[in-house]
Amino acid sequence: VERMLEKELGKPSARERYLGRFLGSLEEDTRELLRQGVFAKFFVLAPSGQDYFKQSTTRLYFIADRVLEMTLDMYKEPKRMVDDISALGLRHVGYGIPTEFFSPFVTGCIEVVRELTSDEQLCDCFGWSLGLISRLLVRTITEGSTIVMKAINTNSVKQVKKAISCAPRGKRAIWMLNVTVGTQSISPLIWSISSGSMEAAQCMLKDLLTIRADRDRYYYGVDELFKRHPDIVQLLSVDAPALLPTMLDGMVWRSRVAVNGYRRANFYIRHLLIDDEGNFADAMSWLAKLQDPALVVHSVLIRFTDLVWNSIIYRTFLLNKIWLLFTLLVFLLSQAILKNLTTDPNGSNEERIATFACRAFVYMASMVELMYSRTKYACKAMKDGDTVSIGRIPVPKRYVEDWREAVSVLLTLVLVAMFMSEPILYCLQHGDGDFPGAGMFTQQCPEAASVRNPYAIMSMLAMMFYFALLIDFSALSTRLSAFVLVTFRVLPELGLTLLAVFYAILMFSSSITATNEKTKDFAGIPMAALSLFEIAIKMFAGSHYETLRDETTYTLMAVCAFVIMVSVFFFNVLIAQLNTAYGRIYSSMVGYARISRMEIIVDVMPTINRRRFNRFVDNLKLDEKLEFGEGDVGLPGGIQVLEWASLHPTHQDSIKRVGGSTSPAMQWPEDEDEESSETDKFERLTKTF
Repeated sequence: VERMLEKELGKPSARERYLGRFLGSLEEDTRELLRQGVFAKFFVLAPSGQDYFKQSTTRLYFIADRVLEMTLDMYKEPKRMVDDISALGLRHVGYGIPTEFFSPFVTGCIEVVRELTSDEQLCDCFGWSLGLISRLLVRTITEGSTIVMKAINTNSVKQVKKAISCAPRGKRAIWMLNVTVGTQSISPLIWSISSGSMEAAQCMLKDLLTIRADRDRYYYGVDELFKRHPDIVQLLSVDAPALLPTMLDGMVWRSRVAVNGYRRANFYIRHLLIDDEGNFADAMSWLAKLQDPALVVHSVLIRFTDLVWNSIIYRTFLLNKIWLLFTLLVFLLSQAILKNLTTDPNGSNEERIATFACRAFVYMASMVELMYSRTKYACKAMKDGDTVSIGRIPVPKRYVEDWREAVSVLLTLVLVAMFMSEPILYCLQHGDGDFPGAGMFTQQCPEAASVRNPYAIMSMLAMMFYFALLIDFSALSTRLSAFVLVTFRVLPELGLTLLAVFYAILMFSSSITATNEKTKDFAGIPMAALSLFEIAIKMFAGSHYETLRDETTYTLMAVCAFVIMVSVFFFNVLIAQLNTAYGRIYSSMVGYARISRMEIIVDVMPTINRRRFNRFVDNLKLDEKLEFGEGDVGLPGGIQVLEWASLHPTHQDSIKRVGGSTSPAMQWPEDEDEESSETDKFERLTKTF
């Protein structure tokens, strides 16, 4: 090593300058020849290499360009390049590339460069750097080619199980979660997911979350899984949603023994609840974003969601909604109740004072709070880039995705507009004038005449927005929430029908007014459209039908056609659509209600006091070991409940127990696979014999 170092000392800097000048002087035509020649030479030297390069020609040209860049970067930033090459080598482990191809690839690259130039020193610079890269890759692939990674490349459950069975008990989980070479590492589990080997990934996930035991200890890979991949829930929800039920199935244990109609159930939800720093984990947020109604009714998620909801979210959510309800009652009192208590249109002095007090409360409490919260959220969304563009205007994404946020913004704007056009404020300095209703806090002064009608319209809109926000009270009951969600999901069908009805009204009203027959109800397109609308909703007077029968012919025919189209056809189609949509959604409505509750938990959790959350976690005693049976102390990290024995029948112990030696260096016996072929069973029998 000393002789090699002494021989190379001082040369890399000179080689860097030499190679840099050559690569910088290459024209596009020369680069194109080099790209084509690299793989042409390689395929001549190693014909079987063509079976591993399945990408397009443009992708191969991109690889050739990266090879040239890496040869120069190896001189410039050798430390960074070693890390990058180690990461590249680990990816090649996943690709299953034989190391025998690297030598002919390097030879082919050098021959192509030698054809472009007769400078041997330049070829030496290029070959030395490329050879070093090749040796690093070969070393990384050799050290990283574990039997588990090789089995993943086959995507064979049988091969994966055989590879995993070779692992010592104490390192079985590590074999499936970490392969390290130098400073770089790769996760076989995540690689199998990203490469599409879902059968291998499911096999490893099941193995990780299977509880095994000998006489001395229990082995359970859930802690190792979340320690290696804290974002495993997000990874699965994005890349492999089909594996989420497998993960959740492995996070619950149920006793096969029922006592007095109940059975023990351990839910290991620690990593779904808190992260490494003790904060509320993001798992629920990721699961809610998936919007899968079939997944969220899994028993683990139901138990997890109900635990968080009932323990810390319910009270805070209820108090927030009670405040909204109280604000609505005050607003209702000031806008709709007080002014109708007496027959005097100007109101008594006490009524005006009460109205002013209620409106002042709404403006100072509700409007200011809404302005603060909406502005704060909008600024945070702009800062984090969590926006979408409507036209060219950036808008916080939740204003588009969540109707509650949109209604809150509209309510804020309406309340601000109401405050700016408040009739009481317009009359505050003119209350002693000579007009009906003069006095303190009057609204009848001439100065407020121009704003009273707009104010009344805005008051009506604000009332609707308040009641719309009050729909969130349905989240207190899963059944009620499910009904509300189903109702919202069938509204598009109603909208389509109304659109068709309005189109029919426009068509027939225009057609009727084109005739020479003139009647009072169909004089012009607006009157004809209004009459047809009344006919559609069964509000058209019966005497008017007699007028149509006696005085018109074509109009009566058109009205009959309209009734057949709208009342007979469109409305019956609407009924059929609603039946079909409701039947399709009904089976998932509890799941959608659960998703809604999870979204509320995610929204409310940041407002929970940290001390209160820590007290809730401490009360769960997640560090205490849970029993699997009387006197059988098991694993920590979960909660234990008693379930109805008929709820989840279990007739086989899910814990795989073995006797013999209890050394962590020993392997677990190979699992008995019910789906094994006769040949596999015979091989196991022979091995046992």
